[in-house]
Amino acid sequence: MSPSPNPELDLTISRIIKAPRSVVWKAWTTPASFEQWWVPAPARCKVLRMDLRAGGALVTHFSEDGGDFMPHMTGCFLAVDALERLVFTNALVGGWRPAEQPFLFMTASITLKDHPQGTDYAVHVMHRTPADKDKHQELGFFEGWGTVTEQLAALAERLT
Repeated sequence: MSPSPNPELDLTISRIIKAPRSVVWKAWTTPASFEQWWVPAPARCKVLRMDLRAGGALVTHFSEDGGDFMPHMTGCFLAVDALERLVFTNALVGGWRPAEQPFLFMTASITLKDHPQGTDYAVHVMHRTPADKDKHQELGFFEGWGTVTEQLAALAERLT
């Protein structure tokens, strides 16, 4: 169960994706599909690890200009509830090991619920401090996460 959003610490995005929950889940949990939407285009993503279990690693790299891939996200899944919820953090790496201090600590909860038009998709990103939340927002949370949510929806709707 995800806690209710705290407006002082959390950022959220939600939308209806016109595709079944199973399709959205597969786009989230299949590395080849995940790579197609996880970073805003035209940047590209490469999944190095996606161990879909509590304590499992999530490691991605990205390339902004078609050049070399660079580190993007190193985290740990906290919960993986099939077809319903994914929770991950960058405060830990795989195996529950503490992470090196990331640029910005966060924990993200992704929930999927049935909706008459497809899937009710919600992103809830929690931060340690109001300053971290504000920094994430200033760095373009809504533009970045909004863009990848749109890309996820486009992929899932195309696969339907």
